[in-house]
Amino acid sequence: MREIVTLSDVAREAGVSPSTVSRVINGTAKVASRKREAVLKAIERLNYRPNIMAKGLAQGRSLTIGVISQEISSPYYGEMLKGVEQALEGTPYHPIFASGHWRVDREEAALRVLVGRQVDALVVMDGSVPQERLLELVNLMPVVVVGREIQGLSCLSVDNAQGAFDATRHLLELGHRRIAHIAGPQSHPDAIERLKGYRRALGEADIPFEPALVVEGDYLEPSGLLAVEALLARGALFTAIFAANDQMAYGANVALYRRGIRVPNDVSIVGFDDLPSSSYFTPPLTSIHQPGQELGWEATRLVLARLENREYTPISPSTRLVVRESTALLRSPATRLMHQPT
Repeated sequence: MREIVTLSDVAREAGVSPSTVSRVINGTAKVASRKREAVLKAIERLNYRPNIMAKGLAQGRSLTIGVISQEISSPYYGEMLKGVEQALEGTPYHPIFASGHWRVDREEAALRVLVGRQVDALVVMDGSVPQERLLELVNLMPVVVVGREIQGLSCLSVDNAQGAFDATRHLLELGHRRIAHIAGPQSHPDAIERLKGYRRALGEADIPFEPALVVEGDYLEPSGLLAVEALLARGALFTAIFAANDQMAYGANVALYRRGIRVPNDVSIVGFDDLPSSSYFTPPLTSIHQPGQELGWEATRLVLARLENREYTPISPSTRLVVRESTALLRSPATRLMHQPT
């Protein structure tokens, strides 16, 4: 087993006091060049590696960054968490991940745990924790919020309304006029904005908004399946679906398949997020690309800048439409008859 080299070992090798070694390593005070050179050579000879955690604790830091996502198992949040990890590579900081599981009480519990662990900063991804609570934490540590706009906080988000507008407009340009929308939870700002974008695209095309064509899901695959079942059960006529995320689009596709309704021959589908798996879905899913990994990276670099008291202007990633085989030109209005309940 490799023997651990201590600061005292370095001091003995260099012929100086341990406090002198500490000053050289931390740069906290001026040290005579002769002694400094002796310490640096001793560090190199002994291959000494400072205890970063101990150093952080001595400076009143835990060297951890708390990260709250809505659902760690979610493919989209998984992409964001990858961005966090990439941004922390080469730094002394490590992330502590917590999940809100789409519930405010769980989010607040996760928040209490992270604050109790004395994390040095927080990255909060979406969520419904009251903004007053997040604003309180700014007095304790740097806080960066992703996916929400809160006055007084550092926030990063994409234009969800514009992304939804582009998704719906794509379907309109293919000739579709009866477009169903599987919405996300209307307690979440991004879902609200995506519904707004859907409605705006219909309005600009002079197509009346029909509440009967909108079903609220929970961003998980089963809710997409149930949403299509609900639309069919009520006899809704539609030739296209815009789902507020890819996972619900996957569920919607399964529901249509079970009814013998073909995608895209009979019904076109557009998702939102552009998850890596969407390229390999059957058929490959047209989706709005949301740069989750980039958002996680930028949020983390911003929080690091706050910890180091330096300026950093994050790049605001934008959404874009990625067209694949799940959308096609409207073939015939007659195909809508297939959507009636069986």
